[in-house]
Amino acid sequence: MTDAISDLTGDVAVVTGGSRGIGAAVVTTLAGAGASVVVAGGSAEHGHALVDELGPAHRYLPHDVSSEQSWDALTAHVRAELGEITVLVNNAGILDPGSDISGTSVDNFDRHYRVNQLGVFLGMRAVAGAMKRAGTGSIVNLSSIGGHRGYANQIGYSTTKWAVRGMTKCAAVELGPHGVRVNSVAPGFIGTTMIDVLPGEQIDTVTAATPLGRRGTAGEIARAVLFLAARGCPFMTGAELIVDGGLAL
Repeated sequence: MTDAISDLTGDVAVVTGGSRGIGAAVVTTLAGAGASVVVAGGSAEHGHALVDELGPAHRYLPHDVSSEQSWDALTAHVRAELGEITVLVNNAGILDPGSDISGTSVDNFDRHYRVNQLGVFLGMRAVAGAMKRAGTGSIVNLSSIGGHRGYANQIGYSTTKWAVRGMTKCAAVELGPHGVRVNSVAPGFIGTTMIDVLPGEQIDTVTAATPLGRRGTAGEIARAVLFLAARGCPFMTGAELIVDGGLAL
């Protein structure tokens, strides 16, 4: 049972990269609030297992966030089976630190761009028309603490997360007059497998520098996403929720 602030009964939500980590927590949380949720992309094995656990109102669909054709196919499939998308969570992202600036390859930089930045743009573009026609809708983009401060050896990742912040604000201004809200969540260091690519010493150092003295959980990020996705904050758009235990202070 959900309260009125977090109620998503009747909503159709798409969560990109929703099969594991933060994405899976978001899927579970939105489903618990009453939405029919589509897990878009990520591990097929984990995605199917997740929707099987949640029940028949939910779907897993293979998806490439960097492909226009994949977005066209996804939105058409969801519309035919569940109805128009009313909530989009652009969660899919990669973190591949690579090297310092001199050693960062164009391929490394481009992979971050295509998933973390282009994927968010294509996602918003794919749903904007229907949301405008409906006069309602909510888009939540996952940025990062890496989009609020600089980190060595992460120029590809951080650049894209700064871009997500800018795209969120542009879309909020453009879509606001049509009743569509666009906000972002910036996680700090969260205890998922995504940060395993970082050196252990760096993980320990950043965790120790976090005022709350620990890593966050995927569930804590998911609850922030739900707050923005649901109708409990109808006057909130273009906002950034920094959920980082105080790391950015």
